[in-house]
Amino acid sequence: MTKKTTQQQFTETSSVLYLAFDLGSKKWKLGFSIGLGQKPRIRTIDFGDLKSLQKEIELARKRFNLADKSRVVSCYEAGRDGFWLHRYLSSEGVKNVIVDSASIEVNRRKRRAKADKLDVDSLVRMLIRYSYGEHKIWSVVRVPSVEEEDRRQLSRELATMEKERTRMRNRIRGLLVTQGIRIRGVLDLSDERLESIRTWDGHLLAPELKDRIRREWSRLVFLKEQIRALTHQRQNALNKEEQPTSDPDIEKIRQLQQLRAIGPVGAWVLVRELFGWRQFKNRRQVGSLAGLTPTPYQSGDTSVEQGISKAGIVPVRRIAIELAWGWIRYQPKSKLTHWYITRFVDAGKKARKVGIVAVARRLLIDLWRFLETGVLPEGAELKAAS
Repeated sequence: MTKKTTQQQFTETSSVLYLAFDLGSKKWKLGFSIGLGQKPRIRTIDFGDLKSLQKEIELARKRFNLADKSRVVSCYEAGRDGFWLHRYLSSEGVKNVIVDSASIEVNRRKRRAKADKLDVDSLVRMLIRYSYGEHKIWSVVRVPSVEEEDRRQLSRELATMEKERTRMRNRIRGLLVTQGIRIRGVLDLSDERLESIRTWDGHLLAPELKDRIRREWSRLVFLKEQIRALTHQRQNALNKEEQPTSDPDIEKIRQLQQLRAIGPVGAWVLVRELFGWRQFKNRRQVGSLAGLTPTPYQSGDTSVEQGISKAGIVPVRRIAIELAWGWIRYQPKSKLTHWYITRFVDAGKKARKVGIVAVARRLLIDLWRFLETGVLPEGAELKAAS
């Protein structure tokens, strides 16, 4: 690097105002600086007070003797606040990055000081290092557009409702077990069925308990109707006659469904969460975003595999494991299935579980290539035309 280039970069970065946010539910901590070695200017504003935010930015420019239109670079941790603040900052000309909080380096002492002021101070220093080119200091979150974010709502709502349905079923069964009653098979607690249930000693259910179970059952029935409506909405979106013209992901979902072992649920989640709007450069990025990459530990003569990172998108990782088991069953002629059978089937139950995680990672990579290039995974078969 020449001396002229170094001076030019220093001049450009020294005229930049760095801003780090520590976002709380009531207050926001703001940390301002203009470079390494400069003590940050810490200020506090109310949650969502954008007028105060603009005022503090202008005051910080004056404090550090910057021009009125000097560039502002900011960052905050990904969390409950989502992407709305990023979109606002971008609309105001601020170059903002959202950081994966799990990727931020921290002190490894057993007891370390933790305070909002310390957090924002650390963030602003790392932001400066990131702006100087140290991009591996943390992981930056890819921000979807408003439309791309909205398309993920249906699958996420369905997943939330299905979890709640399971909790409600377990709660009802648990209430009945407290009276020595165990219902096997399908749970049906209509009024007639509820009146016919007897406790362990042949008595009717107590009135208060019966009313509680009846209310729980009513909520469960309502939840089932909502799940059925959302499932019908998803199926209508996949039908050619009712395809929404503004949705570019539908063709990708249909393309994945052409493969045996992949149904509408798996294809929908993979495209909406992973393949629909994200751009991958290589297979490592695909595995990393799903949290299925290995995490080796090597120190001297010690070499231990700690398992997968689990740092990626939870719905994608869960559905990938389910699809991997289905792939082994319904794609017996594929190269991936042969690899799994040869290496793991005869190695025991634990080895088979480890192997299916490797199958899930390789399957995601094969599906990504299938969507990008149209080339089938080696040995895979398409569904028979209906």
